[in-house]
Amino acid sequence: MSLPVASVQLYTLAKEFTADPSGSLDKLAAIGLKNVEAFDFVRRPAEIRAALDASGLASPTGHAPLLSDELWTPDGSIPTPAPEVVFAAAAEIGITTVIDPFVAADRWLTEDGVADIADRLNRAADVAATFGLTVGYHNHAQEFLASFDGQTAYERFVATTDERVAIELDLFWALTGGQDATELVTKLGSRLIAVHVKDGIAPASNPFAPDAPAFGSETLDQRHPGDGQVPLAAALKAGEGAIEYAVIEYDNSPGDVFTDIQASYDFLVKGGFVA
Repeated sequence: MSLPVASVQLYTLAKEFTADPSGSLDKLAAIGLKNVEAFDFVRRPAEIRAALDASGLASPTGHAPLLSDELWTPDGSIPTPAPEVVFAAAAEIGITTVIDPFVAADRWLTEDGVADIADRLNRAADVAATFGLTVGYHNHAQEFLASFDGQTAYERFVATTDERVAIELDLFWALTGGQDATELVTKLGSRLIAVHVKDGIAPASNPFAPDAPAFGSETLDQRHPGDGQVPLAAALKAGEGAIEYAVIEYDNSPGDVFTDIQASYDFLVKGGFVA
């Protein structure tokens, strides 16, 4: 079975990339990476494409909001442009799959809310197809708070989105949501095209629950692969043949960000998890 290729979500090095796009990408290339996953790319596609080309890197996947009027992140909100604007920017960069990275927790708590999310992404897939692109969704932990007739909201979402909608599973956040990450990888089957390779100690309770206190990325205990609770090796093995991209990410890098990325890349290469 084919192995995925390694990538890194640029959100991991958001500060470094904003300060020095070309220099940051050169450091990633020196580590051995050939791919990245772009973040916040819609407002600067030409800049990102030029930096990628100069460093010899590609961005086959990218994160951009498709399902919300405003994208919330633990570190601030980002206004969302029209899907056509997102897809035009993605095409300019060379992204082929645009992945929505976050839908607010309250929208996952009702069946109508989940149906609306799935419907919006199905419609976005139609628009993306006119640009020669596909769409996908990346989870956090809020998708696992509610259940309907024995299905988690996340499972209902997957079941009601079109087969052409790709799934990117964040393994750390799935664990935080109380899921068996390896079992979930198996259930997702061919829908799963990418995973976020991320380890750490999961919060004691779901931080997206309605009664949870506010939190930011700096509160997360994230660690190098193999040093936390996430069954990364088992999950990657379970997804062989389906997963196309093993995407390194830290929401809260435990040390020097490039040293941490190197540790994750070494885990993937030395473990035989990537091509």
